[in-house]
Amino acid sequence: MSNSQKISVIEKVGYSLGDLAANLVFQTLVTYLAYFYTDIYGLKPEDASIITLVVGLIAGFGFNPLIGALADRTQTKWGKFRPWILFSAVPLGIAALMAFSTPDFSYKGKMIYAAITYTLLLLLYASNNLPYSALSGVITGDMGERNSISSYRFVAVMFSQFFVQVFMLPIILSVGNGDKAIGIEIVMTWLAIIGSVMLLITFFTTKERIIPKPEQQSSFKEDLKDLFKNKPWLIMLSVTALIFITLAMKGGSYVYYFNNYVDETALKNFISPITSFFNSIGMNFFGEDAKSAGFGLFNAGGIIMMIIGITFSKGFADKYGKRDVFMASLFISTLFVLIFIFYPPKSVGLMFLSQICHGFFYGISTPILWAMIADVADYSEWKTNRRATAIIFSAMMVGLKVGLSIGSALVASIIGKYGYISASGNQHIVQPETVATGAKMLVSVFPAIPFFLACGLLFFYEINKKMEVEIEKDLAERRK
Repeated sequence: MSNSQKISVIEKVGYSLGDLAANLVFQTLVTYLAYFYTDIYGLKPEDASIITLVVGLIAGFGFNPLIGALADRTQTKWGKFRPWILFSAVPLGIAALMAFSTPDFSYKGKMIYAAITYTLLLLLYASNNLPYSALSGVITGDMGERNSISSYRFVAVMFSQFFVQVFMLPIILSVGNGDKAIGIEIVMTWLAIIGSVMLLITFFTTKERIIPKPEQQSSFKEDLKDLFKNKPWLIMLSVTALIFITLAMKGGSYVYYFNNYVDETALKNFISPITSFFNSIGMNFFGEDAKSAGFGLFNAGGIIMMIIGITFSKGFADKYGKRDVFMASLFISTLFVLIFIFYPPKSVGLMFLSQICHGFFYGISTPILWAMIADVADYSEWKTNRRATAIIFSAMMVGLKVGLSIGSALVASIIGKYGYISASGNQHIVQPETVATGAKMLVSVFPAIPFFLACGLLFFYEINKKMEVEIEKDLAERRK
């Protein structure tokens, strides 16, 4: 294999744009999928839950190992993983637009259309994002540079998340003139175009440097055998699934929380100075609806602090090791999720304060998760003398899809258990009082449980700072 090399800022930025593009899709799924199916598309909560769970599990356990195995065996003049980014860029944008469209079908037709388009979207997302993620493991073998690449990447992710969670709902209402179905189709059309262009930039600005020699190639059966003997891989698969269950659960629940639990008058009074300031300088980002404005500003505070947290991530990880920093920051961030159970509807200031504290500590952990997966690929090569980067990264994608599916399904299912009544289009529904309790549980107790379980699993993850240094040194010697 070739020696590892330092990476230019241009390549780091170009690589990061790929995740910015992918997260225009992913963050929309996390934040709005349950809400879209129940309040715009008009599906019953139990039907939305079934579709997201069944399709997501099929995608997680079926698509990702298959794409990983195929990507590891791809041989082109562009490398193994970059061609997948190139050829899936435009189809992924089209599938995202289709999945958030609202054709005028019968109820059964709507369910069939939702299942087909969501399946297609997850297949193309796996075809794009799994090779994209694996690319970070072959751009360089330098673990310090990987930490740096992850930091660039997740600043880009935060910008994408900022747009989706802060501005997307007000923009949907604005461009659709109050019609959410029309608004989301217009917004998704532009996101599809912008995302496709960014993915093409990623293809043209990156390079694969860690190239397995022919004698190190292995069969798919050998790759799977190595995987299930790889304890760090099994732990990271479980940790990733648990983390994305929480992200999907709390991310998809905030819109219900603001619509059904937070006191509108207290919210309006709290955000009024902020919205008035933006209005005074001609930047009316948030419109006149207090709940959508509050929802956007609430997410904005958390995301800004996540970006700040990310800037501390590399320094902490280089000094103390990825595992210990990841575990500590994740645990502290979870406490600021759990605390929402104690806030009454009028405690808007405390809600915002807890959100920004959660954002800061979770931001520290965010880039480290992906860098740890690249380390697991190195660990596998160190143990077996064979490198199978994409199949290792399938752990992240399997965990991501399973977590997203379970988390999104839980949002729709749990809010339905608390008596939530679906709306269609612009219908106004008065929800039962029990829905407010369900919304509070969905942003506090329920999402805190998977995060705490993930922290517990990390005690058994053996790649600490000392082993990181040992693996990097040994592999560098082998690659000369």
